[in-house]
Amino acid sequence: MAPASWHLARPGGNVTGLATLAADLAGKRLELLREVVPGLGRLAIMGNVGNPLSVLELGEVQAAARQLGLQYDTLEIRRPQDIASALGAVKGRADALYVCQDLLTRGSRLRINTLALAARLPVMHGSREFIEAAGLMSYGPNFPDLYRRTADYVDKILRGAKPADLPVEQPTKFELVINLKTAKALGLTVPRLLLGRADEVIE
Repeated sequence: MAPASWHLARPGGNVTGLATLAADLAGKRLELLREVVPGLGRLAIMGNVGNPLSVLELGEVQAAARQLGLQYDTLEIRRPQDIASALGAVKGRADALYVCQDLLTRGSRLRINTLALAARLPVMHGSREFIEAAGLMSYGPNFPDLYRRTADYVDKILRGAKPADLPVEQPTKFELVINLKTAKALGLTVPRLLLGRADEVIE
């Protein structure tokens, strides 16, 4: 855990880098999901409770759901084998699924999306790679841009800059990706205005 004096502008010690704002984007993702699932009333939220960052994001999604007047079920997973039973518990009950992104859910993304599709659950993810694996939509930082900016940090440090003097930067580019093939399979119509705002539409 970071000390109380730690902050983004001057992180101190040997720590610096780029933030992904995974938890902070929960509200925006739910608003986008409501545009595609207008009757959204009950949300299933899946997260790896063995990962502290996923637990943090779970809390943010729950808070955002309450603000939007949504009911929700929290699907706690710790291993890939937990996914099928977790989704089975909300089949016919939830209107959509929000997946907290970490190594476990990333590695199981095709399994999650295939089972969700079979359960008729539209899925919101945090990055494009989940949508390539048949997810419905994602909204989050543009990771290729973050990787490029990380290389800039490495270059500065190799040239003698101290990590303590380099601010932790926030993402500047975000992308909305929509999979129209998945939307059609779920019988959903994506509003034309939302399609116009998308950075990429997979057909």
